[in-house]
Amino acid sequence: MSEPGESLKLYITANSPYARLARIVVLEKRLEGRVEQVMAKTRQAESPYYQVNPSGRVPCLVLPDGRRLEESQLVCHYLDHLDAAPRFEPPAGEATLEVRRLEALARSLVDGLSVWIREGFRPQDERSPGIIAHERDRAVRLIDVWETEVGHPAIQGALDNMAQLTLITALQLEHWNPDFEWRDGHPNLVNWAESLADKPSIHETMPVG
Repeated sequence: MSEPGESLKLYITANSPYARLARIVVLEKRLEGRVEQVMAKTRQAESPYYQVNPSGRVPCLVLPDGRRLEESQLVCHYLDHLDAAPRFEPPAGEATLEVRRLEALARSLVDGLSVWIREGFRPQDERSPGIIAHERDRAVRLIDVWETEVGHPAIQGALDNMAQLTLITALQLEHWNPDFEWRDGHPNLVNWAESLADKPSIHETMPVG
């Protein structure tokens, strides 16, 4: 763990939902003074970012000793523990399983939507209608599940776990994929998402349409 005053570099892109999770944690934990956020150029041949992180994925957190942390769950875990007062860790006991179950369910939604969005960036004649249909159907099923699950105490409480952050990140991908129409028929989800929309860490990291 780095010491106060040591600089960390967090490589991100503006619209990556995975990088957004780390960006939200930075803001919620007030780590702006300790974490320098650097825009990475991904999916470009010979991008200088590949010298930083050969996989080209974001987020990537570079520690003062040069080690790289990749993958949003690991990066968020590290950032959350920087002040030795973790806020987003699951509670102890049986509640741990419930929070992790809900986080996995929300991550499934993010993962499927990300595939759908990436497919939409391909040239029209290279897009797979089968993949798009598969991910649209997956999203529909998961949104129906979440209309009930959003009432879970772990989701309805104060913003203090990764299940909540992952779910709001998934839902707000509607700003990047207008075909992801989840609001109709899901008033519980709408109310929950709207209750967080003006929170600074959520508003300031909103995907750009």
